[in-house]
Amino acid sequence: MAKTTAPPSRAPREARTPVDVREWLGGIRLSGFMVIMLGLVVLAAFVLVPTIGLYRDQRQQIAALEAAVEVSRDDVAELEAQRERWADPAYITTQARERLYYVRPGEVIYLVDNDLPPELAPQDQDAVSDELETTRTDWMSQLVRSVTEAGLAQTVAPLTIGVPDDPAPSPSGTP
Repeated sequence: MAKTTAPPSRAPREARTPVDVREWLGGIRLSGFMVIMLGLVVLAAFVLVPTIGLYRDQRQQIAALEAAVEVSRDDVAELEAQRERWADPAYITTQARERLYYVRPGEVIYLVDNDLPPELAPQDQDAVSDELETTRTDWMSQLVRSVTEAGLAQTVAPLTIGVPDDPAPSPSGTP
């Protein structure tokens, strides 16, 4: 078997001779048709570049709005499920007993006070000092960071619309 050698990847560099630009430009022949076509290409570029940018911006807005619609649909589904739960009299009675401590006539309710383990019990807060303290952060960099993060956000924050946690108690005291 004969061994073959690969040709060198580059030919040895020869001394480069300076290129005369005037000579090179003199060899280019421009016709009227070429000038018109070149002008049309430049005109098309000036017309299409802003249009493409506008198209890209609109597609981003559409994507953000579609995400907001999806979040809204999820919220609507959650609210409809909650409305169906509130249509059930047993659920309303349970919520009135748990949230508002309503009882039926003749029932006795016992409330246990301090039933939390010590690690979950709220701790006493330190007294507020009268001394002025300085912060160790640079407010300007935090401001710039906040503005840039808000400007670069890709999603829309969902609106939270819901039923209040505590329904209004009835005037008679029973559910």
